[in-house]
Amino acid sequence: MKTSAPQLPTKRPLKNQRRERVSFAEVMGAVPLRTHEQVNRRSDSREKKCILATSIAMDEEVDAHAWVNRLLRRCVALVLLPLCWVTSWTFLSRFSHATFDLEFWKTAEFWYFATGSLVMLGWFLSGLGKTVFLYTYVLGHEVTHAVFVLLFRGRVMDFYVGLDGGYITTNKTNMMIALSPYFVPFWSIVGALLYALTGCFSEIPSEWHRVLYAVMGFTWTFHMVWTLWMIPRDQPDLKENGTFLSLVVIYLANLLILVGLLCVAADTPWDTMRDFWMEWVKTATMGADYSYRWVDALITHFQTQQLY
Repeated sequence: MKTSAPQLPTKRPLKNQRRERVSFAEVMGAVPLRTHEQVNRRSDSREKKCILATSIAMDEEVDAHAWVNRLLRRCVALVLLPLCWVTSWTFLSRFSHATFDLEFWKTAEFWYFATGSLVMLGWFLSGLGKTVFLYTYVLGHEVTHAVFVLLFRGRVMDFYVGLDGGYITTNKTNMMIALSPYFVPFWSIVGALLYALTGCFSEIPSEWHRVLYAVMGFTWTFHMVWTLWMIPRDQPDLKENGTFLSLVVIYLANLLILVGLLCVAADTPWDTMRDFWMEWVKTATMGADYSYRWVDALITHFQTQQLY
């Protein structure tokens, strides 16, 4: 029997046993690549830091700008407060003089106006027809916005009125546009214009002049009660120019319009208006003199305290 010698394991080729190595050129080529990637990462981080720093700086600038605007608005409101006081004092003094001394309360015009006001006030408090009145107020509110936009040469692109509120889309806004519905009695103006147009085309009986006062009382009270009802309900129009300044402007403007209505209702409108403004100047002068004396006395008091 033929035997054969055991076979030795065959040796693997050297190239299979050798570990493949990266050449020196490849190593040298890879170093700049890794370095470049690190530089890019650092640069990207630096850019992110720069962007973040710029964003923080812009936010701080915006906050500073907003703070300055708020300060200016409050300063303007504080300047207007003495004017509100002088106008209110003059209005009360002149109105009380006209009402009691000149017996304005006995005139038919006064009672027609007062009757219209009381009817509207009672209707509002009763809650009857609230939906209709709310829609009517919102309609007048937004139309007033739109009219003032057009007066300031703006453009109205969209208009919406509903029981949930209303809005207009425009390319222009300012304080007058934003606050106009709060001091312009839109429906009173509509009533006066309709009355004037009717008088242009036909003769109106004298009795109807008194009805006009009732309509003015009704519509003006409608404007006031619904404006007072709306103001506490988070109105964006007030926030646009600062709530404090907006409320001061609304009060002063409504008071001046009421003064104008009473002057027009008088027998001699121009004389009544002239007397009112003469009284206003007198009251303002007295108030300024009193304020000056009070401040001077206060300064003298502090100077005396420092000496002792």
